[in-house]
Amino acid sequence: MDAEEFLKGVNLFQCLNDEECRILAASLKKRSLKRGEYIFRKGDEGNCLYIIQKGRIKITLLSERGEEVIPALLSKGECFGEMALLDGMDRSADAIALEDSELYSLSRNDFISFLHQHKEAIAAVMAFLSTRLRKTDGLLADLCFLSVPERLAKRLAAIAEEYGPLINATDSIEIPMAITQTDLANLVGTSRETINRELKTLKEAGIIDFERTRIRIHNLEKLKQRYRTTA
Repeated sequence: MDAEEFLKGVNLFQCLNDEECRILAASLKKRSLKRGEYIFRKGDEGNCLYIIQKGRIKITLLSERGEEVIPALLSKGECFGEMALLDGMDRSADAIALEDSELYSLSRNDFISFLHQHKEAIAAVMAFLSTRLRKTDGLLADLCFLSVPERLAKRLAAIAEEYGPLINATDSIEIPMAITQTDLANLVGTSRETINRELKTLKEAGIIDFERTRIRIHNLEKLKQRYRTTA
């Protein structure tokens, strides 16, 4: 699939017509990454938007004490680094490849120039940013109002529904990304030891199985009930 066809499947650019996609695609540059490689770090110059063509990326925030939080896991067709396109400020987080990945980058200058010439695309950008802000609000609410077991269940359910293919007739779902217990802890806002304990509880209840970096969900509805009943 060429860059023009790929753009048509990206939420941020689905409102564009064929000619607009062609123009924007001509400005894209491709970048390959190895697992564990940084795309950018907090404080780096924010001069481009990234679109994932293949692979998975995690966005991380690091405290002064070295504690990590993962506000987002992203995969094919998703964008990140978009705030820098609008405000031109430095990066506010780190972005790291969870696996070997292929990205398209779009420079701030090219994007701003495109918006000046295609003002109807501004509405799509605003809608995209609004969706991102709502997700951030939801994460903050979860941290404030849900317990660790509830937060873990909710994040696992969300990841499973977004990324996990059915693997058999009993509707088990396997989360395809290589996600460690440390990653889960950083997603939920707790320690790895606590995550390990909670995963064992879910396994004993027959809701999931897990080994190393793989998680298989046997009963998605029961997983959801673990945060619905008290949220």
